[in-house]
Amino acid sequence: MNLGAKGKKRMVLPSRPDPPTVEQIIEDINRANTNDPVFNLLQESSEDLKGGSHSSEVEVRYLQSRRFLELNEKLQEARTELIRKREELKTVGETLERNVAEVKDRAI
Repeated sequence: MNLGAKGKKRMVLPSRPDPPTVEQIIEDINRANTNDPVFNLLQESSEDLKGGSHSSEVEVRYLQSRRFLELNEKLQEARTELIRKREELKTVGETLERNVAEVKDRAI
């Protein structure tokens, strides 16, 4: 009788959803409340960028755009890093499963 395998099933995780389309993102932004933290953050950022009253709206928008692009780049780097780590975890998990199977086979 194999006690180690008793009542154990391998859990299958659901697949990841597809990322949202541009249209879905725009729709989500349009439906967001004005008190949404992201918009508050953008408002505060815009006030910080203005500094003095002589800053033009174009300059503020330009600086906001630059900040957005910087944040977007950081997000892309984080995404790449997460993908790499996911692959590492997958490899380690597969190795662990093989090792567990070997130990079970030896125990029989």
